[in-house]
Amino acid sequence: MKKLILPIRFGLVTSAVLIAYFLVLSLFNKHVNPAFSIVNAAITLFGIYEAIKVSKLQYPSVFSYGEGFKTGVITGVVATIVFTLFFLLYATEINADFLPGLLENMNWGFKSHIGLIVFIVAIMGFSTSLVSSLTVMQLFKNSNNYAENK
Repeated sequence: MKKLILPIRFGLVTSAVLIAYFLVLSLFNKHVNPAFSIVNAAITLFGIYEAIKVSKLQYPSVFSYGEGFKTGVITGVVATIVFTLFFLLYATEINADFLPGLLENMNWGFKSHIGLIVFIVAIMGFSTSLVSSLTVMQLFKNSNNYAENK
């Protein structure tokens, strides 16, 4: 249980930063442009990097590739779930004009339901978490090179 608190804490902080970034974009009416979501990947990557780094520093004796990967995935999943719930709340309760504006900018040419958009946001977050965890673990994994192991 003690090892789960770290990725949950970093996941909550990462989701807070994602929400803050989204709200800052909404101040300038740029939140309807999907191109700005690339920064979400960078925020998630940084949150996962920090969680894995702290995990390696706190538990150096039990740190392995699997433990680091698990830490990264849990961090990303927590951040994705919280941000997706915020996104759903924002699109349905806070700003009812958000979804039509988003779909207009995406040029899909058809009407879509909020459920599909929220599902896409969640899948994008989960996939970003998975890829970011795999990427970050390349920095923190133990090498099999003899010179580095001595």
